[in-house]
Amino acid sequence: MAVTAVIGAQWGDEGKGKMVDYLAERSDLVIRYQGGANAGHTIVNPLGTFKFRLIPSGICYPGVRCLLGPGVVVDPATLLGEIADLERQGVTTERLAIAERASLVMPWHLQLDRLEEEARGDRKIGTTLRGVGPAFTAKAARRGLQVADLLEKDWLADKVRWALEGVNPVLVNIYGVAAVDAESVIEQYWGYGEQLKERIVDSLGLVRGALSRDEQILLEGQLGVLRDPDWGTYPYVTSSSPLAGSAAVGAGVPPWAITEILGVAKAYTTAVGEGPFPSEQEGAVGEYLRTKGGEFGVVTGRPRRCGWFDAVATRFSVEVAGVTGLVLTKLDVLDGLPELQICTGYRVDGEVVNTVPPLRTLRKATPVFETVPGWSGATSGARSVGELPEGARQYVRRVEELVGVPVQILSVGPERSATFAL
Repeated sequence: MAVTAVIGAQWGDEGKGKMVDYLAERSDLVIRYQGGANAGHTIVNPLGTFKFRLIPSGICYPGVRCLLGPGVVVDPATLLGEIADLERQGVTTERLAIAERASLVMPWHLQLDRLEEEARGDRKIGTTLRGVGPAFTAKAARRGLQVADLLEKDWLADKVRWALEGVNPVLVNIYGVAAVDAESVIEQYWGYGEQLKERIVDSLGLVRGALSRDEQILLEGQLGVLRDPDWGTYPYVTSSSPLAGSAAVGAGVPPWAITEILGVAKAYTTAVGEGPFPSEQEGAVGEYLRTKGGEFGVVTGRPRRCGWFDAVATRFSVEVAGVTGLVLTKLDVLDGLPELQICTGYRVDGEVVNTVPPLRTLRKATPVFETVPGWSGATSGARSVGELPEGARQYVRRVEELVGVPVQILSVGPERSATFAL
């Protein structure tokens, strides 16, 4: 039995979906274990170019089963749209299952997401407005709905009406907007249930069966460690934990079964949304990385903030999440730059800090950079470490030294073939 967790080792958007696509070829079951449709990824493989939001990219492989685990919040409209898009592109989704215990994103979650973000004013978080935060809030407050609720209309109706007893007074009396009509939501979500009911499963039985058969299981997280609500740059974080420890809960896999934790990091650093980002480059360097790297959000289309590789943040992620090996993506974006910089520390009040402190301290941090030589040759054609320019090999070795774990997989382009093990 081998269970591999793929997590983000930066602020998200590191290329986790591409790694899941790469690793799924030798997997039997791919499980998305947390988050929602608030972060996506683009996959380029022999079947075409795909933009995923909820469905694990392992769906592109015939024979690989995919599961949206109990730790995911599911927007049925988004999911059905994604299913339809994949089917139009010739990818069958019959192997996609949805955990009956997964939570639902409801229409009022989308509404509250927007209203709450507007109310924050200068303290806005930069949410994608996909309703994910309010859905997790409802889950924690025990007023949420689960996917299983879609299977019985009377039960669904009762749950919707009960939830709106708490939501509508907030919408009307605090935000001054119209109340949500319960009956229209009941009909809408009953319709979703009719379309999804054949996919809704007891995920514990599915996972236990895979474990008992000694199958290869791949766990896919969303966003990165620096967006974790406990360990990230709080409050500029997501609403569920991207760490591998949460994979055990959100996927229903025993913690002891996880045998490998791969942390995915770009060869530089990006972030979407607000909050501190010490190595960010707002001038020509940032624009170069953004343009050459195609750094625009899959879900929102927003330009990503870009900067040099932050070894402090990545090492912090490695230590917090127990990463056993690093996946370094988009090395090709750095091709042709005469010299590069790596953030090796943060200067705070005259002292150098070598970890990621809470916001009170991190907001004052300025980066300490180490300059390293670049390379003139292209990495994009390389299919082994020996084919990389010497400068690129030195850069990879320096990253390994600074973050404390080996780089096990390297990506030098968007295509599946441009990814290889070291």
